[in-house]
Amino acid sequence: MQGGNPLQGQSKSLLTPRGGGSICHSMPSSRPASLDAMNPFVPSLVLVLGAGWVLGASAATARAAEPAVGSKVVQFDAASPYSDALEVKLRFSAKEDPGAFDIRREKFTVRSPADINASWGLFIWIDAGNTPNLPESWRPVLERQRLVFIGAHQSGNPRPIFDRFRMAIEANQQMRRRHAIDPARVYVSGFSGGGRVASMLGVAYPDIFSGALPFMGVNFYKDLPTPDGKTFGLSYRPDDELLDVARKDTRHVLVTGEKDFNRANTRAAFDVGYRKEGFAHVHYLEVPGHAHSLPDAAWFEKALKLLDPPRR
Repeated sequence: MQGGNPLQGQSKSLLTPRGGGSICHSMPSSRPASLDAMNPFVPSLVLVLGAGWVLGASAATARAAEPAVGSKVVQFDAASPYSDALEVKLRFSAKEDPGAFDIRREKFTVRSPADINASWGLFIWIDAGNTPNLPESWRPVLERQRLVFIGAHQSGNPRPIFDRFRMAIEANQQMRRRHAIDPARVYVSGFSGGGRVASMLGVAYPDIFSGALPFMGVNFYKDLPTPDGKTFGLSYRPDDELLDVARKDTRHVLVTGEKDFNRANTRAAFDVGYRKEGFAHVHYLEVPGHAHSLPDAAWFEKALKLLDPPRR
């Protein structure tokens, strides 16, 4: 399946020198030469806890030993440049220092079929709590839609947001370097606070995420006024060049409930955020009578179908 984003499948780091212009809002264009000369990321051993799935030191080895259907808890021992502290800081124009991050300490649950090939996409989950839990009824939907699941442990709302960014980024990069994932179907999603994180990644990292599916929580890079006079303040400032890619190519589906306390925020993000800012591929779903919880499998599948690129 072919995606419209020319950067997807050939991810490009802000730490790679680019021609002309400031890198992002309010951040200096200069950066340490050592980072520009950073060694390319080489996938290394994935440690498996539990079911005996061991991936070798190359993507070819990984594909030769596909995991069985079911869940595995995995760890990775080398991070990609996309979760480098300066990279994350530049992507979000952050004033704060993201701090240290050690991928070797993190655990991820992976749910995958016996045979992963290029017809399968990747569904990266950011939970509001500390375990990557999905409703049981959602699991058959992911398989029907041919999506491999990965979610980080200890990535809930109590965790610093920079760590949550980097755990989702690493879930993306580690899996794509080990499996023939369809680059046009690499989605980041989450619930409540996790949905807010997912919505930010979908804009700030459009070169590695082709879509974002936030449930009951959305952040945006501009103030969002509502008809009743409230304003939801901006949450971050993405890089201008990558923002152009997100507007043109990345797909976004915002899901809320009629009785969700975040409904007004989500609606404002859709109306005066994404649509007003010219995002070409954005949808809004409101579940009738639903409050602040995950919707049923039918709504989940509807959202995923909207997120998928048109079939050719």
